[in-house]
Amino acid sequence: MQLGIYTFAESGTADVSPSQRLRNLVQEITLADEVGIDFFGLGEHHRSDYAASSVAVALAAASTQTNHIRLSSAVSVLSSDDPIRVFQQFSTLDNLSQGRAEIMVGRGAFVESFPLFGYAMNDYETLFEEKLQVLMALNEDEELNWPQSRHMNAVNNCGVYPRPYNSKLPIWVAVGGTPQSAVRAGRLGLPMALGIIGGEPIRFKPLFDLYRKAATEAGHDAAALETSLNVHGFVADTSQRAADIYSGPHNEVMTRLGAERGWPPATRAQFDASSGPSGALFVGGPNQLTEKILAHHEIFGFTRFTIQMAFGMLDHKLVMEAIELLGTQVAPAVRDALGPS
Repeated sequence: MQLGIYTFAESGTADVSPSQRLRNLVQEITLADEVGIDFFGLGEHHRSDYAASSVAVALAAASTQTNHIRLSSAVSVLSSDDPIRVFQQFSTLDNLSQGRAEIMVGRGAFVESFPLFGYAMNDYETLFEEKLQVLMALNEDEELNWPQSRHMNAVNNCGVYPRPYNSKLPIWVAVGGTPQSAVRAGRLGLPMALGIIGGEPIRFKPLFDLYRKAATEAGHDAAALETSLNVHGFVADTSQRAADIYSGPHNEVMTRLGAERGWPPATRAQFDASSGPSGALFVGGPNQLTEKILAHHEIFGFTRFTIQMAFGMLDHKLVMEAIELLGTQVAPAVRDALGPS
């Protein structure tokens, strides 16, 4: 099983400049590579409180400073982008990193990119369906042939370059709690990443079951498909310190986003309850985090686990300490229990 980290490169509204946050990001990815983390994902956003609207550019900067870690979007909002350009950008990253690039696509939990690039929210579902088909076609053949369709112009026998370093790019589909999204990923035979930010993770197991059932019915080998559990969490030298460090920034973000989306304010009591063995937050000391990862691996059988630790305005030094603990203590313990990735 692979252990990974993902982030949205949050910079706050006036706390850290985009320049500093992106430089910090490269340091985080470089350290993750040095301590043996398998994967680093970066989320695309188009808001003043996030620094990474151009994910492939930021990952390209890190690719020249790293040697082993896989580099991915988490996610690319494919619906509001050009799938040809997305493919070219990540193929370029793949060549720079000598085969370590991935694309993780999603419909977009944050939708600021739709009006920004002139897309209608009424087309939220059909945009993703159509552009994902184009992206998959690009991955299969050097020349693209695509008929005029609802959201794409016709492309006739046009080569798309550069090609990926290893012939094809891994394309993952990120899903939330929507059964239809899990079924689509399975039907297409694409790896699925399930994001969980609340509730009890075990309640999401039926989505994995639906995914594998849809894959099998479509003729894919479900046992060979990769899956990922993507969560919020943090690790420090003790469980109490991890909770004390992470709870404030985490609750501030959830309260701020909640004001936009109609959620109630986040409280420390809720945070502590969610950090328990059956809750959605993976917060604790190295031993506690290891045990929780292993317990959920037994439930879901995922092949990758990724954690968003730089959530809210966490001090960069504390994030770096957490990355080091994840790589030097948690990852080896998980690998010892399950075997190498």
